[in-house]
Amino acid sequence: MKYLITGGAGFLGAALSNRLAGQGHQVTVLDDCSTGDPDHLSADVTFSKGNISDKTLLWTLLQDVDCVFHLAARVSVPESLLFPSGYNHVNVGGTVTLMEAVRDTHVRRIVLASSGAIYGDQSQIPYQEIFEVKPRSPYAVSKLAAEHYVRTIGLQAGIEAVCLRIFNAYGPGQRIPPSHPPIIPSYLKHALTNSSIVIHGDGKQTRDYIYVDDVVNAMVTASTAVGVDQEVINIGSGVETSVLELVRLVRLVTGRKPEEIFNPHKSAGTLRMCADISKAYEKLNFLPMVPLETGLRLTIEKDPLFKAVSA
Repeated sequence: MKYLITGGAGFLGAALSNRLAGQGHQVTVLDDCSTGDPDHLSADVTFSKGNISDKTLLWTLLQDVDCVFHLAARVSVPESLLFPSGYNHVNVGGTVTLMEAVRDTHVRRIVLASSGAIYGDQSQIPYQEIFEVKPRSPYAVSKLAAEHYVRTIGLQAGIEAVCLRIFNAYGPGQRIPPSHPPIIPSYLKHALTNSSIVIHGDGKQTRDYIYVDDVVNAMVTASTAVGVDQEVINIGSGVETSVLELVRLVRLVTGRKPEEIFNPHKSAGTLRMCADISKAYEKLNFLPMVPLETGLRLTIEKDPLFKAVSA
């Protein structure tokens, strides 16, 4: 098959691109390199630098494409609170432009990488796709809007549309930006360098951590599965893990004892998050294969950053 992957040089995108290319598919990546790195792509992947607002470029890249994976997005919840217009421009406006180009070039299917952040605070755990969503940030709002645009334009234009609500993905290759870094690579780095780990709130807040290879498995299946048009599907581990438990596992896998500093004055965000993945199993035959402790060990073993600091 022939694929176009927007944001394909990023954390999830590069893993997906390399997997598909390794399976013998024809893969083209479009990335503006704002956070992605084309050096992470295999030699079999065709790379094009650009952004999803360039419709002329999109028309060129989409010729004879069977399926688009749409991962290009700004993804920081705290940053979105500061720059909501920027998140709307990229995550919503960029998605609409992409969908217009997908419609014009008669692509068969699009798979959107959406987010579990859309759910916000819910009274029931685990989160089911039928729940009323309560997005708490401009990032979450932008992802919800992207879902609606992908499904609505897809329905009007005869494009099969699948939205995957991915929960807290982690694994080798995940960036650690200087501000608002993802919690798992940040904690691993601080533990391995004997630095302090900062815990916001009381540490009892929970998240659903899903290893990158499991996410890629779901995405690859979503590109060819039957009976998934217009579906919204959770992709997570189905396991609820507190920050305190994550810290315990980080200590275990690193063999270090970093100092824990509690910051009770900063909000811990949504109190509980966990995906109901029964629909993913029904529609995609999806079962996560990598438990959190194993995934943390694999991240240290496979990520050059952690190899360097743990040596």
